[in-house]
Amino acid sequence: MKKYLLFDLDGTLTDPRVGITTCVQYALKHFGIDEPDPARLEPFIGPPLRDSFKKFYGFDDAQAQEAVDKYRERFRDTGIFENEVYEGIPHLLHTLQSKGMFLAVASSKPQVFVDRILEHFDLKKYFAVVVGSELDGTRENKDEVVREALNRLFDGKPIQKEQVYMIGDRSYDVEGAKALGIESVGVTYGFGGMEELKEAKADYIVRSVEELEKFLLRGVEEAEGEKAPGGLNFQRIWVMLYSFLLFMIVRNMVIYAVDFLCVQLWDAGVFPVLDKFLFVRDGAPEGSYVFTGNQSTIKSALGFIGGAIAIRSNALLLIAKTKEETRLSHLRREGAAGCLLLAGAVVCSVLGLNLLLELLGVVDKSAAYQMVRADQYSGSFLLGLLAYSIVSPVAEELLFRGIIHNYLRRFINPKMALLVSSALFGAYHMNFVQGVYAFLVGCLIAYAYEYFGDFRMAVAVHAAANCTVYCLTYTPIVNTAFVSWPVCILFCVPAVICLWAMNKRKQVF
Repeated sequence: MKKYLLFDLDGTLTDPRVGITTCVQYALKHFGIDEPDPARLEPFIGPPLRDSFKKFYGFDDAQAQEAVDKYRERFRDTGIFENEVYEGIPHLLHTLQSKGMFLAVASSKPQVFVDRILEHFDLKKYFAVVVGSELDGTRENKDEVVREALNRLFDGKPIQKEQVYMIGDRSYDVEGAKALGIESVGVTYGFGGMEELKEAKADYIVRSVEELEKFLLRGVEEAEGEKAPGGLNFQRIWVMLYSFLLFMIVRNMVIYAVDFLCVQLWDAGVFPVLDKFLFVRDGAPEGSYVFTGNQSTIKSALGFIGGAIAIRSNALLLIAKTKEETRLSHLRREGAAGCLLLAGAVVCSVLGLNLLLELLGVVDKSAAYQMVRADQYSGSFLLGLLAYSIVSPVAEELLFRGIIHNYLRRFINPKMALLVSSALFGAYHMNFVQGVYAFLVGCLIAYAYEYFGDFRMAVAVHAAANCTVYCLTYTPIVNTAFVSWPVCILFCVPAVICLWAMNKRKQVF
């Protein structure tokens, strides 16, 4: 949510189609040019009139000025009121003002006309600053108008560009915003259209006044505590608990079923090819069943797949709902820079955290973790990589971010949802070392999900984290000087810098 909002007038607050096109027709007739189709004159709405007469009819400077004078001859008393306010604009402006936002008009239309239009439609009361061009042609370019509006809005104080949006319907509005280093919001209900705004690289694009209001007010509900009434209660907690229990029950049932099947295969001896891959027969005590690490890895992967299938429909429903609810927060797609910063944060965080846990000595002191570690790394490398770097991240993300995080954020603010879902993710691992590590990585996963608004990013971060750790553990590097405080700091510092840079680019909370 930003506090300072600059609005274009024509095509953003009001629809001046009739007034402008008829006045352009009036000016063209003065030159003997007949243009019967008003739609062909709609490109005149938005940019400076002089520029449009030059661009579309090849007028020189003197002719353009004469055409502008003729245009204003009709516009001054007639065309100015052949205009109407877009439905929903008064409500929008009232709501924004009531939320403590500072509103301004930044239009290329002459100031005297802007003031009269706003007064005529009773809109001027909503604006702290109104800036237009001058009748003599000065301050006509959009960047000049925007600069003057910002100077007046901040009244000599440092301009907080990160707190400003320029809202308009044409590429000129976007270009004016970029020239001053502020973000732009394009509206397609005006005269520019989606293609023009995309080509101009508007930071955000909305399709209606209603959508514009939702976009500008996003985050206000969380800030004011306007979440679903009642907060979390037993019934709502049970919905999440049900999904968790279903996941765990199905997962364990699949694991037990695989063990049972393997026992039958052991007794029957029908697949000799599976010996040494799944079974250890040589030296096995009579009447006992000894399976290899490959069997453990396979049954773990199948258990994850079974659990994921059991909760898949609920998870996909919540993911889709959250995507739609947060769509306005992610109208601007993050470029390569955001992805590179996230990649740096993930790799450096994972390596730094693992080194930190090793250096603190908690890894060697946790018998429960050592058992899990021995089990996970007892199978073949490729099989383990597939199970723990692809299968388990997808399954666990469907549960913890797809269901738990998305469900929580409906009743508590997203920051608390991040912390609670990550804490549950840590507790799910059932040992201190993995619990602490999973909580911190879970926070990073949920942050990436909120940052990009794309569930696939949560899966990608989880997969990248698991893959990095899995590959690192299989190398002898963990037993070398690599495990040292300087190396740990060398990874932790860039991780913090990457996260700080991401937050500077886009504040999620």
